[in-house]
Amino acid sequence: MPKVKAEKKSRQHQEVKNQGIMFNTGIGQHILKNPLVVNGIIEKAALRPTDVVLEVGPGTGNMTVKLLEKAKKVVACELDSRLVAELQKRVQCTPLQTKLQILVGDVLKTDLPFFDICVANLPYQISSPFVFKLLLHRPFFRCAVLMFQREFAMRLVAQPGDKLYCRLSVNTQLLARVDHLMKVGKNNFRPPPKVESSVVRIEPKNPPPPVNFQEWDGLVRIAFVRKNKTLSSAFKSTAVEQLLEKNYRIHCSVHNVDVPADFSISKKIETVLQEAEFSEKRARSMDIDDFMVLLHAFNSAGIHFS
Repeated sequence: MPKVKAEKKSRQHQEVKNQGIMFNTGIGQHILKNPLVVNGIIEKAALRPTDVVLEVGPGTGNMTVKLLEKAKKVVACELDSRLVAELQKRVQCTPLQTKLQILVGDVLKTDLPFFDICVANLPYQISSPFVFKLLLHRPFFRCAVLMFQREFAMRLVAQPGDKLYCRLSVNTQLLARVDHLMKVGKNNFRPPPKVESSVVRIEPKNPPPPVNFQEWDGLVRIAFVRKNKTLSSAFKSTAVEQLLEKNYRIHCSVHNVDVPADFSISKKIETVLQEAEFSEKRARSMDIDDFMVLLHAFNSAGIHFS
């Protein structure tokens, strides 16, 4: 594919520079400057004229303006008040002004409004908590098109047996369909980050799987502490046994079940693992169905993870 000539510094960036706005890379400010990448992200979001879009980290508004042209409304969440002023100035006295709502503050501490589509060039340090905030958000949204650090994106889409397969992969894929859309080189940003990036699309499963997420995450967390160990070994940790015994005793007292004097949580756990045929399995090669079966086996035996 022929190289696309880099555009001269855009007028908007020149204006930002003239006003002396220094981007704060400490809070992940890397502004996406390549219009081809911006257009690619918007195309993948498949916007409809009736859509409300949540944009996180609008920066100087390169993407915001294009979203406003296609959607009914854009709710932009920005932490930096200097960039908020820049964004407001950019749409001032244009027909787009009435379609833009700005939320100033940390997106992780903000109550998210209703939206159909989420588009974000996120500070990479909040990637994981933001993904789960999105996936547990109600009412459901249609899809999110998000920019992540390349390795984080590859973890999201990793499959059982892959080197990067981890708790994040399992938890995300339980709640959503995840697709890797495109790679984005560091030179498409200003200032360039130290790492390569990728764009991912996340579509929440609606209705969600019939599972208590806190229970599920408790099990997956234990299994992935050492993902290459057998489950039999993973469950032998003293801290895990103490937690599960405490939960088991609470479960028994709630249901008026007597706990025998010689009760051993280690034997109970080993019995569940052996009967469900999971003793020798390892988290790195287990898929979502495997974890579902295992969680059901533990819960049926009165062992809970939350």
